[in-house]
Amino acid sequence: MKRKQFSGAGVMLAADVGGDPAAPPVILMHGGGQTRWSWGSVAEELVEDGHHVVSLDLRGHGESDWAPDGNYHLDAFVADLLEVIATLPQPPAIVGASLGGIIGLTAIGERDSAVASALILVDVSPTVDPNGTEAIISFMEAAPDGFASMEEAADAISAYLPHRPRPSVTDGLARNLRRRDDGRYRWHWDPRLIASIRREPIHDRRRLTAAARRLGTPTLLIRGGFSEIVTLEAVDEFRRLVPTSEYVEVTARHMVAGDSNASFSAVVRDFLRRHAP
Repeated sequence: MKRKQFSGAGVMLAADVGGDPAAPPVILMHGGGQTRWSWGSVAEELVEDGHHVVSLDLRGHGESDWAPDGNYHLDAFVADLLEVIATLPQPPAIVGASLGGIIGLTAIGERDSAVASALILVDVSPTVDPNGTEAIISFMEAAPDGFASMEEAADAISAYLPHRPRPSVTDGLARNLRRRDDGRYRWHWDPRLIASIRREPIHDRRRLTAAARRLGTPTLLIRGGFSEIVTLEAVDEFRRLVPTSEYVEVTARHMVAGDSNASFSAVVRDFLRRHAP
């Protein structure tokens, strides 16, 4: 995988790209507060399967630009995705976790032309548990002044995700923190993202329901079996909205790829082999 930049809708988007550019493309979009490194081994394994993979940092996340005007509305994220799709020789399969799934569902479901060959939604649906989403947002805004050290940040993550091993300070954690001029470590995302979500939530049930009803693209919903976000009732509702969709449950919480990477990867690869060969 090599680092590449894409022009979004007024921002530069960082990505890791791999595989033959003429091969069937796949775009990976992470969840809110995550980065393109959240997918574990999935990107490399999809390249091995013969795909051209674009793993994006969303605007305001990771190494992508922060929106100069603080625009983190859903339409801005969708516009970024459409700009990336326009650079590809054929419609891609889209794999979107949480926020990334909302973007993918909206982009596909609100357009008459075929912008994607397949859609995989990772623990997100038109209906979500508000308590679960509030817990995620609260964690993201819990340390506005950052951390004195990476060890302190690791402690915060361990308290939030007690089911996972404590993150290694020298491994992936350094990718998720930025040391600012005051010497303190802060998360990689733009703080204005949270303020924007508080003012205008990105998850709009009516809009996403309407988009889901219009889906004609092969679609898979992956749910974490212990999800704090997507209930079994929400799964049933989604499958009524999209009768042709497939559904798989993975033993994980909301961050499925991070909790159970091997199982998640196997499900994604199987679906894409059948629908985006």
